[in-house]
Amino acid sequence: MTDSDIALKAAKEAAKIISSFDQNRDKLNIDFKGKNDLITDADLASEKKILEVIQSHCPSDTILAEESTGRIKLTNERTWIIDPIDGTTNFAHGFPVYCVSIGLWENQQPKDAVVLEVHSGTVFQASKGKGATMNGKPISVSNINNPKNALLATGFPYNNMDLLDDYLSLFRDLLNSTQGMRRPGSAAFDLCLVAAGKCDGFYEYGLAPWDTGAGSLIIQEAGGVISDWDGGQDWLFGRRIICGNPTIHEFLLEKVKTFIPSEKRKAEF
Repeated sequence: MTDSDIALKAAKEAAKIISSFDQNRDKLNIDFKGKNDLITDADLASEKKILEVIQSHCPSDTILAEESTGRIKLTNERTWIIDPIDGTTNFAHGFPVYCVSIGLWENQQPKDAVVLEVHSGTVFQASKGKGATMNGKPISVSNINNPKNALLATGFPYNNMDLLDDYLSLFRDLLNSTQGMRRPGSAAFDLCLVAAGKCDGFYEYGLAPWDTGAGSLIIQEAGGVISDWDGGQDWLFGRRIICGNPTIHEFLLEKVKTFIPSEKRKAEF
């Protein structure tokens, strides 16, 4: 079984568990890890199943998972970056979209990725150098090069309001200079939407490695560009991300640099 097969198997098994909780919401327990930072029984059960599948095939691999990882560090070892439910707040309210996100990194580079949107069953996959797919069919980023024709995705802060005023100024400008903005509520899904050409760009802050560890490879293999808010590559742990087709990525990068002061464009996880 290939690493890609293992990731897909783990995602599908986890999705079954999440769906079973969705069908029995009267028994769903919801708790808080912090301000507006939810965790449910489904998150824990999903992560447990993912770890069982991966560790049964790759017992010596390193795990970086949202609900069970302590100190976070990426080494050259094979590392599975896992979000058992990306979009927990959506799931807790019964609002689609929510995803299982699984990425395998090796030598500090993404190697394989699966993002499964549970409600619709849509599967996005990528392997380094082999392109990206949605439900088995090849995908690529859009070729829209005029921002006025671009549809963008973003996310809003839920527990860190330090950039809120600057972020809203940026948002207001983008509303006026693009065709529209969307906020699905799952960064992993946002990345995949851009990879599939359904949105042309995406930006957000406050993200964790498990939010972007899989979708980032899908973006890149679909011909997209991904960076931090200074145009560099400190996005996995840097909490700030921009991605899109090459033209819209550059447009968003310039907008972010215009509205977000340089001292606020960097952060550490």
